[in-house]
Amino acid sequence: MQAVLSKFLVIARWSLLGCLSTPVLAQANADTNAPTPREQFAQCVVDLQQQAKSVGVSQRVTDEVLGKAQFKEKIISLDRNQPEFVQTFTDYFEKRVNTWRIDKGRQMLAKHRAFLNELNKEYGVPAQYLLAFWGLETNFGSYKGKSPVIDSLVTLACDNRRSRYFSSELMQALLLIDREKLDDKQMVGSWAGAMGHTQFMPSAYMKYAVDGDKDGQINLWNSEKDALASAANFLKNLGWQAGYKWGREVSLPESFDYTLVGKNSPKTLSVWNDAGVTRTDGKPVGAADIKGALLVPAGHEGPSFLAYKNFNVILRWNNSEYYGIAVGHLADRIAGLGTLSKPLPKLPDYTVDEMRQLQDKLNELGFDVGKADGILGPGTRSGIRQFQLSKNMIADGYPARNVFDALMNQPSPSNS
Repeated sequence: MQAVLSKFLVIARWSLLGCLSTPVLAQANADTNAPTPREQFAQCVVDLQQQAKSVGVSQRVTDEVLGKAQFKEKIISLDRNQPEFVQTFTDYFEKRVNTWRIDKGRQMLAKHRAFLNELNKEYGVPAQYLLAFWGLETNFGSYKGKSPVIDSLVTLACDNRRSRYFSSELMQALLLIDREKLDDKQMVGSWAGAMGHTQFMPSAYMKYAVDGDKDGQINLWNSEKDALASAANFLKNLGWQAGYKWGREVSLPESFDYTLVGKNSPKTLSVWNDAGVTRTDGKPVGAADIKGALLVPAGHEGPSFLAYKNFNVILRWNNSEYYGIAVGHLADRIAGLGTLSKPLPKLPDYTVDEMRQLQDKLNELGFDVGKADGILGPGTRSGIRQFQLSKNMIADGYPARNVFDALMNQPSPSNS
């Protein structure tokens, strides 16, 4: 353990000092003697090899694995890729919480029931949540990615945009090859370097992965038990609270005050009871002294969710409210609970450019949402909610078509 910690400290020191040379994908200057991109990449690999030696990567891995890394232009293209449309909750949810994943999750529950019960006792994470993560990340191991991890990480480490982050992840991946005796040719994953059944980045693999099948090696590609045990350990270390749900679907009264909505506005269950929030069967949400945040991801016409502290832990795995709700509900369905009580509404499709226009308009009208980035995040929802209140609309913070049109048709403020 002390040796591993020492290697972490050395990696951190390299990051802080910025020892990595100028990334290879920086544009060459006008000097006709400037090195070609291929020459720049070769020099970057040499610099990374020096860094690898300093953090304790073996000579063999430094030479035979890192030294033979290939530049992958497609990885840079994927890193720069921007979606054309803003994905709606309905579209996101229906593609991820489907009959196939529910049925497959239940099959995996039967297959690993005894082992999953052991994990629950040791880590406090119920089986259905581990299965939900597994299902969403790789379809229960049926698709773990196809990009060579080392090539991907070296390519991104030698790129301007996030060089420091990916050079650190690369060092962890190289150390893992030594520590776990991994075959680098079998190390395939996402274009960004996420690996195995549960798509761990190398730093998470190094720090949280455990030997679930007790064979002396932690292999997140070939061992389902290693992957499940590692996911349980990861969630526990992220702060998972044993004995608590992720959240639940709830019902809201017609006169509900939507200004109470938002991940950053948790309230006690007694407050939600007083506000008329109920379980979907009409019963009170409870009287325990715990807090939950109310989420309305598809506007007032869609389902509503009360999210507890473990929901925030899910977001530490993937910081997307849509992802968190999908994990939670898929877990519920695998455990035998029913479908959503309120159907998912058909929602308008907006391009990223249209969302930027909406954000610019909100800013122009004095509803500050920050820099227009085309992402429908909490800040943009808050701005929409303020606009809706100013026009006596239902202030659910969702840009339904009538809301979008009303906003864009507002005259610009006078400059006088």
